[in-house]
Amino acid sequence: MVFNMYAVLVASLVTLLMGFIWYHPKVFGTIWMKETGMTEEKAKQGNMLKVFGLSIVYSLMFAFWLPNLVIHQTGVLEAAGGNIEDAAFRAFMEVHGDAFRYFRHGALHGFFSGVFLILPVVAINGLFEQKTWKYILVAAGYWIISMTIMGGIICAWK
Repeated sequence: MVFNMYAVLVASLVTLLMGFIWYHPKVFGTIWMKETGMTEEKAKQGNMLKVFGLSIVYSLMFAFWLPNLVIHQTGVLEAAGGNIEDAAFRAFMEVHGDAFRYFRHGALHGFFSGVFLILPVVAINGLFEQKTWKYILVAAGYWIISMTIMGGIICAWK
């Protein structure tokens, strides 16, 4: 089958793990805090249940959508109207099967999705919000790396 819910669930957790690493004070956390004006006191005032809960929901949304970008067979299935019994889909799968269903290929598509989808959005918002390029690169870099790993997981996990 083309879609794997377990892969989507695991991939959605990548953003949390990456966030703990990426925004750690010894990595980019200090830069991010300085660029956003965040302080430890201000961060502690936030509703962490809401922040992490919604972050998981939004990460699930991202991961749920990502197979469309990283798995070629998904596009063929969509062209077949979502019908796995469609003759054209069956013929494609007989010839190509799991071609390009490995981590490196999914990571490549995830990386390009981050560069060509996320970076422009973060940069445009950052420019209008008068954020620095440090902020833009830290924020976009987090998503580019996260989407690279998520794409690899989703593509490789059959």
